[in-house]
Amino acid sequence: MPGGHIISASILAADFTRLGEVLRETEAAGANWIHLDVMDGHFVPNLTMGPFIVEACRRVTDLPLDVHLMVESPEGLLPAFAQAGATWLTVHVEACLHIHKTLEAIQELGVKAGVALNPGTPAAAISEVLPLVDLILVMSVDPGFAGGKYIPTVVDKIRLIRKWHDEEKTRGLISVDGGISVETALSVSRAGAEVLVAASAIFKHPQGIRAGVEALQASLQATPA
Repeated sequence: MPGGHIISASILAADFTRLGEVLRETEAAGANWIHLDVMDGHFVPNLTMGPFIVEACRRVTDLPLDVHLMVESPEGLLPAFAQAGATWLTVHVEACLHIHKTLEAIQELGVKAGVALNPGTPAAAISEVLPLVDLILVMSVDPGFAGGKYIPTVVDKIRLIRKWHDEEKTRGLISVDGGISVETALSVSRAGAEVLVAASAIFKHPQGIRAGVEALQASLQATPA
């Protein structure tokens, strides 16, 4: 992975009529993880995939499955997604009444636990669970649909979380999701993001999946003007 960065390819923008082929192509192109956005039509307006899609992906690829639960009260769904083959399970701090308990339940299932923050939620909302998390996901769009407009002010939030990481307040990887492209990847990386979740930049690239992954990788090595 270039410069230590992890490219997590979000299949929300993929062609589901040929999902197995797409996953194999994405892995061959050099993506590091596969990102799956689970939406319930309540916490966010869209309705997407369930454990059966995670299980289908697990049969096709050995890459880590980065499962993002954008759902209300995710606690009851955790065992099903863990059994389906999730490597990471990320829940929203805004959706969990007892976030400590939820994160601990994920880890007890043998899965790595992540916590996500919507763009309007301050980093301070997760300050009490920093020692518990394996991943911190900063949303850089309002969640719900692929191709949302990037919100540049989240860079300050990423910088603050990076500072906490450097002060050893958390071991969690810092991930960013939303509007990640060749134009935005370097900015969030320089702010401290280690995992870059990309959907349209990979799966809607006019030259195909490999070109999308390679363009993101190249952008992370660029020198800003």
